Order: sequence, then structure tokens, then C-alpha cells
Amino acid sequence: MQDTAALAPQTGRPALILASSSRYRRELLERLRIPFDTAVPAIDETPQPGETPEATALRLAVAKARAVAAALPASAGRSLVIGSDQVATFDGHQIGKPGTHERALEQLRAMRGREVLFHSALSLLDSATGRTDTVDVVTKVRFRDLPDAALDAYLRAEQPYDCAGSAKSEGLGIALLEAIESDDPTALIGLPLIALTRMLLAAGYPLLTTPQEARE
Repeated sequence: MQDTAALAPQTGRPALILASSSRYRRELLERLRIPFDTAVPAIDETPQPGETPEATALRLAVAKARAVAAALPASAGRSLVIGSDQVATFDGHQIGKPGTHERALEQLRAMRGREVLFHSALSLLDSATGRTDTVDVVTKVRFRDLPDAALDAYLRAEQPYDCAGSAKSEGLGIALLEAIESDDPTALIGLPLIALTRMLLAAGYPLLTTPQEARE
């Protein structure tokens, strides 16, 4: 886990910490133009027996935030810790990250012409109160029925082997998709920003401020 000893806020804002090693989540959070740090939570992400996809995603999102919050030094002051996890499901089974070209091609072959559900769970933990706000944002994705050659060409071009579902909707992978249904367009990428900004505002975190206000 990253050293978080220097996370005490320099202004009236609480420190904001993203409990994730994902570059996709980091890039999404950067869109909000607010200061934050990252820490990698050390947790077991194995689904529990009989656990639903939604329950898995929510449990892991909360566990990531709690693991990082528990490691904060007393000098850190109040911190808001963001935990997030995503579970994709197809035909009632959880779909993990493929890891290899062969497994990614196998996933895409199975999902072509079919609908896949992505559970993007989000947790915001307030270290001052211990309060945790959670939500599961569900995205329905329907894949196009494309031939093996097209699927193989896509995988070699973008190599999305660290993405559940084997396709990056924010990149060339959009060509594999027939439709996306969601209340939050960023949820599929990995961090539901509409839900997160709602949580941050509810926690009293200032999102839209002038440079002068940000220094106060």
C-alpha cells in the first residue's frame, strides 16, 4: 500500500484518496480537477461462494476503502476514501479480466450478439465518522455479432486484457457494441462519476469552487 503519511489537507478540504491501482479509475477521477492521492488496498478479491455479482462488487468496493482508511496515520486528519469494484456477468456467471489474448477472444466469441451486465460498485468512506455511502450502478451492454477475424483484429489493436468483458468502450472497443444502457456513462469505464460527485457533495466536499475558495 502506498505511504499516505503526507495526506493531511493543506486547505479546508478533507483529503481525497482513491483506493485503487487502476489507471482507468485514476484517469476518470482526474476529470473532476480536484486534488487526490492513490493507495493500493491489499485485499482478497475472490468472490465468496453463492455471492451474487452485485454483492461481490459492493463488498469489494467497501473493503478497498476500509483497508486504505485503516492504514491512515492519525496526522492525516479527515479523509474521504473512494473504493470501487466492477463485476461483469453473462449468462449468470461472473466474467473476470481475460489476462491473455486467447481468453479475451474466447470471451468475445461467447458474448457476441448477447447482453452483458456490468455492476460498477462505488463506496465513499468518511474517516472522521466511519460513515460509508455505497451504490451499485448497473450498465447493460449488447455486443454486436461480429466474425472471429474482426474480434481478433480488435484485440490485437487495443489489447484490453486488463478489462472485464475484453473491450474498452472509451476506445476502439465501441465498435464491438450495439448498445449501452446506463444512468452513468462513466460507470462502464470503472468509476461512476455521477454517483461519486453526488456522494462528495453530500459529504460537504467542494467540487465547483474558484481558485481563491480552493485556497481558503
